[in-house]
Amino acid sequence: QVQLVESGGGLVQAGGSLRLSCAASGNTFRLNTICWYRQAPEKQRELVASITSGGSTNYLDSVKGRFTISRDNAKNTVFLQMNSLEPEDTAVYYCNREKYYWRWGQGTQVTVSS
Repeated sequence: QVQLVESGGGLVQAGGSLRLSCAASGNTFRLNTICWYRQAPEKQRELVASITSGGSTNYLDSVKGRFTISRDNAKNTVFLQMNSLEPEDTAVYYCNREKYYWRWGQGTQVTVSS
């Protein structure tokens, strides 16, 4: 079973930047499409960005041009560079694969103040 550990969140002002990391155990991580999800209070979880094993990416419309997902398969790690952060980006951010989810990690809190 893959274990996921998210890190890199914090409190930033609007317009600031953060870089999230998702570190995973196991040999199958690099074979999967990996996604960053977020969940704000009283809202449903939403898919923010995804990256295939080959490096193709997709983004939620509201983060296009501001967020960049990348991966280092040798280190079993996926990153999310978040620039020009907005208060609406405030949420707990999680990583997981695209479907048939592994056990969810604890997530990392991102708080953007206006």
